Amino acid sequence: MPGETGVPFPDPGGLTRGRFTYFPVVPERLEFAIEARAAILRERPQVVALELPLALRDAWTRGVARLPEMSVIFYPDETSGDTEAVYVLVEPADPFTEAIRTGLETGAEILFADPEAALRPHLKDAYPDPYAIRHIGLARYVEAYRVYPQPRSEDIARHAAGIAWKLQGTDPEARVFVVVSLNLLDPLLDAMEEPQAQPMARTRREGVELFNPHPESLAEIASEYPALQLRYEGFRQLMSDPRAIDRRHAQLAVLREAEKQYEANTGDRLAHWQRRLLARYTRNLALAGGELAARLFDLTVAARGVADDNYAWEVWEAAGRYPPQKTTSELTTVRISGDEMWTDTRRIRLRRRLPSPKRRLRPYGLKSRKKEKFAGEWASQLNGTGICSYPPEDLVIEDYGRYLKKKGKSILSEERVRVEPFTTSILDGVDMRETVRKWYEGRIYVREFQKIQGEVGSVVVIFDEDRDNRYPYLTTWLGENQNESDMAFYSTFPFDNLVGPGIGRAEYGGFLLSLPPRRMFDVWQDPDYEFAESKSERLLLAAMDYSIHHHVVYVAAKPPRSIFKTIASRAGRTIVYIPIGQLSPVSLKKIRVAHVLDGYDKREIAKEYLW
Repeated sequence: MPGETGVPFPDPGGLTRGRFTYFPVVPERLEFAIEARAAILRERPQVVALELPLALRDAWTRGVARLPEMSVIFYPDETSGDTEAVYVLVEPADPFTEAIRTGLETGAEILFADPEAALRPHLKDAYPDPYAIRHIGLARYVEAYRVYPQPRSEDIARHAAGIAWKLQGTDPEARVFVVVSLNLLDPLLDAMEEPQAQPMARTRREGVELFNPHPESLAEIASEYPALQLRYEGFRQLMSDPRAIDRRHAQLAVLREAEKQYEANTGDRLAHWQRRLLARYTRNLALAGGELAARLFDLTVAARGVADDNYAWEVWEAAGRYPPQKTTSELTTVRISGDEMWTDTRRIRLRRRLPSPKRRLRPYGLKSRKKEKFAGEWASQLNGTGICSYPPEDLVIEDYGRYLKKKGKSILSEERVRVEPFTTSILDGVDMRETVRKWYEGRIYVREFQKIQGEVGSVVVIFDEDRDNRYPYLTTWLGENQNESDMAFYSTFPFDNLVGPGIGRAEYGGFLLSLPPRRMFDVWQDPDYEFAESKSERLLLAAMDYSIHHHVVYVAAKPPRSIFKTIASRAGRTIVYIPIGQLSPVSLKKIRVAHVLDGYDKREIAKEYLW
């Protein structure tokens, strides 16, 4: 088992005193859960004592038995007159929970040593980031913290004395492993130096309940994000050394999984420079918060800043995914959200082992998405009788088509500009660039725009030439009114990515727009275009064929083959090439996503599912 043959637990400042071994921890942090498990497996104590309330023993033990499913201990807060409540999450990556779990595995007696004699005093809980343990070791971390002792009060001394009394009452022949918060370590060591009197303690608390938190709530309420805890649970079940877990490696895995989902759902990809910027941004956010590694909130904020809300959502979803948690349980399943804890009339105050503010709320500003009630719900609503587009998206893409037509004409105009020295007429205006360039001549240059004959008839936009057949969905559909173009496009298969009942999300590889509508046959089956070598060339041939005007705009990463100039000339057409890099990537990203509806009846509900 891990840790049995490892290095003995370091003893900074004499943490092994007689039969007591004191193990200071930072509550709710993964690194201390890892170290606590390794130490217990190595030491094999007869008693594992914990700084946890005796009144919560039964509920906590039940919660530990349910792991890896997490549980919530819930009870009224008596200090507020029972108008508020306190909850404690029983989670794998908490060192107190791990100590109970490992102690039970080794057959040790579990002792809840906090007698809850009075109102729990507030102790300063600002710790250096425990991630530092991976680099400096546990002993140096503890020593560095104890160099600057925390201020004490009579309440803290009384609280430590109550725990000391409980420890002093254990079997005098047993080796006791004491798991205590780092900020209470020194008061407890001092209290153990002399016999303590029994405090007036409670043995039970009214209203203690155990609930099953909903899987979608875990990202907001867990101390460590669920994907990190799942990683820890995986190492634990495989009996591997969990100290191999690196928080930053887990963070990278979350970002990679989110990127895969982001690409599948939106068709967008993160560039290499965005990945580098994301790493730098998360590091800076962590340092600004006094930590070495980013938390879930930081990851989400950075993802939104570097990419967009969709990528931020995928990061949130990937980090919050925890398959062991089920919606059905022998316990009542409850949904708990971070904002509800603070704004609801019956506010739930997040207070774990020690009172502390909740700093891991769900980020605001992310549009929520509807989900299937069960796997396959939306796919079951496909009937295949017909498809149609989503009208608001049609308006956007038609508007962009008009913009490209204007840009194509302006390019033609620029190509036909004549610049000459000013003599008798300023023509169409002064050419400032040429005038400044030849300022040494002492003359003013003017320009003349030659009239462009004809209009732009069709527009072709190619995002990807698709040499690898990544876009297998080939469709031609007709405009529904006089202002809506006929359209032919190739894309990913929309119903492989359902975002609603009968609503598929696809990514364009390329498309063709042509007015007036209701003239276009199926471009992909037309034998006249069989000599085309790619899907983009087939669209360009169709654009020249169906254009009623002289010019055709072609937007792509590279211009068409030279033979198309000959084809266009024979057809009486001119191809106006616009490099796609000259266009706004934000606008291109907006028009590249397409939604295909399985029937006109889906238009009424589509707005509730599209994002």
